[in-house]
Amino acid sequence: MSDEKSRFQEIHFLFPEGKDKALTFSYDDAQVYDRRLVSIFDRYDMKATFHLNSSTLDREGFVTRSEINKLYVNHEIACHGVTHPFFNQLSQTQTVAELYEDRRELEQYSGRIVRGFSYPFGVYSDNLIETALKLGIVYSRTVNSTMDFALPTDFMRWNPTCHHDQVTDELLADFLNPPPFRGMALLYIWGHSYEFERDGKWAHIHGICEKLQGRKDIWYATNIEIYDYVTAVRGLIMSVDGHILYNASARPVWFMTSGKMYCLAAGEQMSFD
Repeated sequence: MSDEKSRFQEIHFLFPEGKDKALTFSYDDAQVYDRRLVSIFDRYDMKATFHLNSSTLDREGFVTRSEINKLYVNHEIACHGVTHPFFNQLSQTQTVAELYEDRRELEQYSGRIVRGFSYPFGVYSDNLIETALKLGIVYSRTVNSTMDFALPTDFMRWNPTCHHDQVTDELLADFLNPPPFRGMALLYIWGHSYEFERDGKWAHIHGICEKLQGRKDIWYATNIEIYDYVTAVRGLIMSVDGHILYNASARPVWFMTSGKMYCLAAGEQMSFD
C-alpha cells in the first residue's frame, strides 16, 4: 500500500442535502394554543414535535382527538405521559401504564408510529429511561438548556439548546454564523404554546421564525427526523483508515471529504483512493 493510500481519510458529516445546520422545535401539553402555534410554523415552513398527554385530549382548553391528524399533519406527534405525572412518584406498574397507554392511544388516534417522548416537569431517572426504551421510545427531551448547538450524546437524555424565552439575537447570530471548525450544528428550541398567550409573546415566535426561515443551509426537521438521521450517521461502518465507508441504514447520508461533498445512499459502499 502506498504512503498516500495509507493516510487516514478525513470525513466531515453533514445534514441532508449537505446542510451544516439543523433546526427543530418541541412543544408540550397540546393546549388549544397549539392551533395558533402550528399555523405560525406552517406559515414559515418550520418543523416541530408536539408532545401530547392522551388523557387531556377533548377536555376544555385542549386539542381534540379528531383534529390531531389535520392539525399536526406537517409535524411529529410524541408522548408526554397519559396524565402528565411526576414519574418519580409512580410505581413501576404506573410508569409502564403511563408510557404504554399514551403511546398506544396516540398511535390509535393518529395512525402513526409514535417513538418520541418528553419528560413531564423535566423529571427522569435511569429506571424511567430503561422502561421507556423497552416500550419502544427511542428519544426523550429534558428541560435542561445547553445554550449550544451540539448533537446529543444520549438521545434519551436529549438536552435542548434552550427554551424559547432564552432565544436572543446573539444566540441566532452565533447559530447562523458558525466558526469553520464547528461542524454539524443543531438549534433545538422548546416550550409550551400557552406561554405565548399567557405572556403576550406571540410576536417573539414570529420573530424567531422570520430570522430562520427559508435558509438553504438549514435542515428544518422534527425531533424524530433528527434522531433517525444522526443514528444513521453514527451507524456507518468505516474501514480503519477511512477509505471505505458502508451505509447499512435505510436512509442516505451526506458528508465532505477532500473538499468534495458526497451522498452515500442506503445500503451503498463507497471507496476513496
